[in-house]
Amino acid sequence: MNATIDTDAIKKYLLGLQDSICAQLEAADGKACFQEDSWQREEGGGGRSRVMADGAVFEKGGVNFSHVHGASMPASATAHRPELAGRSFEAMGVSLVMHPHNPYVPTSHANVRFFCAKKEGADPIWWFGGGYDLTPYYGNDSDCQHWHQTAKDACDPFGADIYERFKKWCDDYFYLKHRNEPRGVGGLFFDDLNELGFDQSFAFMRSVGDSYCKAYLPIVEARKNTPSGERERQFQLYRRGRYVEFNLVFDRGTLFGLQSGGRTESILMSLPPLVRWEYDYHPEPNSPEDKLYTHYLTPKDWV
Repeated sequence: MNATIDTDAIKKYLLGLQDSICAQLEAADGKACFQEDSWQREEGGGGRSRVMADGAVFEKGGVNFSHVHGASMPASATAHRPELAGRSFEAMGVSLVMHPHNPYVPTSHANVRFFCAKKEGADPIWWFGGGYDLTPYYGNDSDCQHWHQTAKDACDPFGADIYERFKKWCDDYFYLKHRNEPRGVGGLFFDDLNELGFDQSFAFMRSVGDSYCKAYLPIVEARKNTPSGERERQFQLYRRGRYVEFNLVFDRGTLFGLQSGGRTESILMSLPPLVRWEYDYHPEPNSPEDKLYTHYLTPKDWV
């Protein structure tokens, strides 16, 4: 696809987005600060990883920027897009995960990214991708409605059908096939986006990236002081296991990063600090834990 691709503008935006999100999350936490770790990739490129731990609100969180390039595509990418075989690549993005202390504050994940593959004598193949999703342990209808309404507001300027398409894609993507259940209450997921043209596709990625804190931080503020005890903590740790399972088994970004020789510490910073698995667990019927499965882990129209 012919297009004027301004990778410098994309990189500038992504670095600024990382700065902005980190500043807003630090302000929301009020105690912890992100520690930065800049790194270089031997095969080409590098990034800066920012991680916070043991905050007042967040038990662990990470906001990563990476910009990597290489002479050949990893297997995970060519399996998804066979036409990329034999091409060099350039990929950059911001990816983040926040794991809160309080079980009533959901875990959240977001990323925005750009990818370009080149081959001499052929047009570049490029696209944008990203989105964000919410993983509650004890759900709240108003939180879900706010999350999805903010996502819809970010999508609406780009087409009447964009939110519905990318909401469904999110529901389908963040699904644990071996558990036969969604990871959370969804949000947005998009990949291979180039049909809007470069300028509008880039603008859409910015709209999604800029709306993440608007979607998440009001939920954090509303739930961070909710009283909880050992029962809620143990359920939170159990449900975090689903997050680990998805990231290590299905997540495209994790697979691409590991197979392309990315920095393992940065790739796996998304995993929670504590987690537990329990054999053949079933929540007590009609309990708050049961409601997560029966009411929230069921794709629905929240807007």
